[in-house]
Amino acid sequence: MRRQLIKRYLITGLLIWVPLAITAWVLSLIAGVADQSMRLLPKATHPSNLLGFDIPGAGIVVTLVIILGTGLLATNLIGQRLVGWWEQFLARIPVVSSIYNSVKQVSDTLLSSSGMAFRQPLLVQYPHQGSWTIAFLTGEPGGDVARHLEGKHVSVYVPTTPNPTSGFFLIFPKDQVIELDMNVDEALKYIISMGVVVPPVHPKKPT
Repeated sequence: MRRQLIKRYLITGLLIWVPLAITAWVLSLIAGVADQSMRLLPKATHPSNLLGFDIPGAGIVVTLVIILGTGLLATNLIGQRLVGWWEQFLARIPVVSSIYNSVKQVSDTLLSSSGMAFRQPLLVQYPHQGSWTIAFLTGEPGGDVARHLEGKHVSVYVPTTPNPTSGFFLIFPKDQVIELDMNVDEALKYIISMGVVVPPVHPKKPT
């Protein structure tokens, strides 16, 4: 009986501290990477020179300011021309152009506000009939691939568990996928927890 209580207390403690430790580690990793942006500023403006000590995470603020400033600049006419000239310059560099264009195409697809990539969780049969898993809609087949497919098809990404950053790209007939009434965050939690954290059932909207 005492051993069971000790085991129970140990598991309960782990369930509390493990998520906290992982969260703190991820945040410290992000802060450490973001702090590298401080190198873009003159040394005289660094907190260590102004205040006499470092401020952990100060680079996050600098990074956000740089990203927002870049976005603000790129949305006006002058900024668009500068971006166009920069992309033309990169296009003349053989290896850099292929890498940059590939990454830009993927990022434009994933981050575009008008796209549907990773905005709709799906239920699909994979890796065989009768075996179901969660996938994410990434779009529709195009190019020469679409020419060889009969009927309506969709492109999906099937993530692995518990690491959803790796997975498989698959093409399914549209009538063989089921759209789930859950958001992306709920679906990711379900995948990462290996089915332990079950998403809530949302009430049906009145028709």
